[in-house]
Amino acid sequence: MPFQRKRAMLVLSDDARARLEQIGASRTDARCRVERARILLAYAGGASVNSLARRFETSRPSIERTVDKALQLGPVAALDDLARAGRPATITPEARAWLQSLACQKPKDLGYSNELWTMRLLAQHVREHCEAEGHACLNRLARGTVSKMLSQSRIRPHKVEYYVERRDPEFDARMAQVLYVYRDVQVAMARKATEPSMVAFLSYDEKPGIQAIGLTSPDLPPVPGKHPTIHRDYEYVRHGTLTLLAGIDLLDGRVHGLVRERHRSAEFVEFLRLVHSAYPAEMVIRIVLDNHSAHISKETRHYLATVPNRFEFVFTPKHGSWLNLIESFFGKLAKTMLRGIRVSSKEELAVRLMQCLDEINKTPVVFRWKYGLDAASVS
Repeated sequence: MPFQRKRAMLVLSDDARARLEQIGASRTDARCRVERARILLAYAGGASVNSLARRFETSRPSIERTVDKALQLGPVAALDDLARAGRPATITPEARAWLQSLACQKPKDLGYSNELWTMRLLAQHVREHCEAEGHACLNRLARGTVSKMLSQSRIRPHKVEYYVERRDPEFDARMAQVLYVYRDVQVAMARKATEPSMVAFLSYDEKPGIQAIGLTSPDLPPVPGKHPTIHRDYEYVRHGTLTLLAGIDLLDGRVHGLVRERHRSAEFVEFLRLVHSAYPAEMVIRIVLDNHSAHISKETRHYLATVPNRFEFVFTPKHGSWLNLIESFFGKLAKTMLRGIRVSSKEELAVRLMQCLDEINKTPVVFRWKYGLDAASVS
């Protein structure tokens, strides 16, 4: 008498079959899911439980559990384990809350030298003080359990994220003034063909601390088949630092710049003289810049008095340097020309910086500001 299957046949829809075939052929999915998908495909094709147990080198009960789940819950749901009750919780909600409160404090406030918690230190502190606090269930707490519990509460006391405290009560008003300049730039550019602007718009800042780093051994160029990159000795020589004083014309993208060892009032006045000579005398030069002391010093104001009505300064708010468009230029400079630069002296670095500005001015790029312009208003 031929074998009669007592368990019901598994009927697969086209979508379910396609899904099982995809998972069964996967090389990245979990091994148990891949194996269960293959079992269900074979069972739906007429294979017996015994033959499946031999083919997949497992037991009959294992095959039967997978098939029964598919018959009861559907073939896709049968690929995953069902939720189980698990072992009863031994850590009380009150103990969890106490642990979270500890994690929200700094270890230095509890007598430790650390500024931030490590999971090991926090677990050690909990084990030492849990019984006195009435949470004896934590007396065997492990570091991994601490990490898991804090992750569930989305607390990461071993990490620091920075924010900017607004210390300028006039932040919004000053930001609006800067954005108003950028909006004027858009209007001037739109009218440029028919009505030349009588205002020059500049975004200015200093980039201090540019390191003049030298080589101790020559760089080795890439060699096909051996090493694809430049090889460089890890040792280096420090020759000092320089400061780039730069202002970018917001209408045509030209960069006016000086390279000096310092950025005092004298260097800033020197930059103003450079800009003063670069534009026609009848033009007003409106400069967006930050609140550096050199920009409002007695020496700077003495020079400005000699050229009345020539310059207009628009100051960014405190901690609002991101509003200054020149920062985008400095970021681009750091990622291109200054990236991995090596020089034999500060003099060479200064020459190469000025050469870079000359190359930029041959094909200038106009930087445009878009954020917040629609809502810009000046009170």
